Amino acid sequence: MGKVKFELNLKGLNELMKSPEMQNALMNAGQAVANVANGDTAGYTLRWIGTCNVFPDSQESAHDNFKNNTLLKAVSSVGLKQTK
Repeated sequence: MGKVKFELNLKGLNELMKSPEMQNALMNAGQAVANVANGDTAGYTLRWIGTCNVFPDSQESAHDNFKNNTLLKAVSSVGLKQTK
C-alpha cells in the first residue's frame, strides 16, 4: 500500500476553528469540564480566550487538583481526550 500524502489547508483550518459552531463546541466542552471538576465545591473557572482553559482559581482548588488530578478526571468524564 502506498503512502498517502496530503497538504494541510491552514487558511481553511483557521476558518473552521474560528467558526461559531466550533467556538460553541469548545465553550460547551470547557464548561462541562469545569462543572464536573467543581462537583460539590466551587473553585474551577472557565476562561475563554479563543480556546478553552479550565483552571483552579484558588489555593484550595489548586491543591485539590495537584493531589487528586481533578481536572484530568473531569476531562475524561465528559468524553474528551487529554493532549500534551
